[in-house]
Amino acid sequence: MKGAVLALLAALLALVAAPSHAHRISTRSGPPPEGISIASLLPAIRALASARLGFDLTTWRLEDYLNLHSFACLWGIVPGSVTDENSPFNECAHAYLAAGRALLLQLAHAPGANHKSIDALIGKIEVEMLADGASMNLCRYSEEPFNTNEMIWPHWGMIPFHPPTLAALGAIFALIVGPAVWLARRDEKAGGLQSS
Repeated sequence: MKGAVLALLAALLALVAAPSHAHRISTRSGPPPEGISIASLLPAIRALASARLGFDLTTWRLEDYLNLHSFACLWGIVPGSVTDENSPFNECAHAYLAAGRALLLQLAHAPGANHKSIDALIGKIEVEMLADGASMNLCRYSEEPFNTNEMIWPHWGMIPFHPPTLAALGAIFALIVGPAVWLARRDEKAGGLQSS
């Protein structure tokens, strides 16, 4: 049983560490998909926030909101979280993206922050969005105001009616539970062989 628990923890850590792409930039032939790589954006914003000197309640609340909503939205690992307006994860994904944007803009004016690095990241984001045409793409949650006092959870009741999300969560469940069950059965068999 101990092996099954370790396997479950390892699978969860692998999921947390896996990169998530809301809009994926690809080097394959043909036109690139619209958008920017979220995996390179949010960690960079978090790094800038953690490198600041001093304490600012607004910055702290925005950073906390970003972290909570990233968790609530399963770190963006569900395909189509941002790109598919019908995804049960679309609104919560926009909440953590809005938090990332607000945090970056807050850091741009915060005392004790590395303004040169912040300006460079803002410039990089603007250039990538313009190059990919993402600055002109809006969906129903793009203009929604978010508040740090309000948690936006995925619309769990919509999952059975959204096949891509259902398939992704089923695969994640199988990746986590499958190895744990296999290890538990292997441990049971090994324990049975030792006792006989």
